[in-house]
Amino acid sequence: MGNCQYLFSVLCAIVFVGSANAQAPAAVYPKITGYVGVIHPIVSFSKEGTHTNFDGAYVGGLPTGINIWKSSKIGFSFEVVPFIRAADGASKMNNFLFHPGLLVSLGHGFVLANRLAFETSGRYGVTPVLNKVILKKKDYSYFIALPVPARFGNNQPAAVGVGFQFGISF
Repeated sequence: MGNCQYLFSVLCAIVFVGSANAQAPAAVYPKITGYVGVIHPIVSFSKEGTHTNFDGAYVGGLPTGINIWKSSKIGFSFEVVPFIRAADGASKMNNFLFHPGLLVSLGHGFVLANRLAFETSGRYGVTPVLNKVILKKKDYSYFIALPVPARFGNNQPAAVGVGFQFGISF
């Protein structure tokens, strides 16, 4: 009986050590992730001058999206962003942005989202977004991002801006 207990103990130790040293399974693609966040436009520049957020009003957005990763390096993102404007004690949704784009992993938690932009305000353009995961957990990650929107159309001068975004992906 002693040999059976010894053999059982050795087998258990092999299984335990083997499972402890086993690598995590490789991700399966396509991989679908989602996210929510908050976007704060900071400043925009056009031939009419420089406009900063909080200059008479505050505008903030709530980006929500789905990412479909084809591989660990490239994917597609579908994002929508309602923007809220608050001024003079009143607030309203003043713009809605449809923001599809191509995702490119740059490694070390960085992703470049190359987005097209279509706004209900009549403006359109592009928005490159540099995104960085700052805290990765098993089921979710916190991220920060730097969007640089360029907008055209609707009888307004071309404008380029900078914003700050943070959120959670899952």
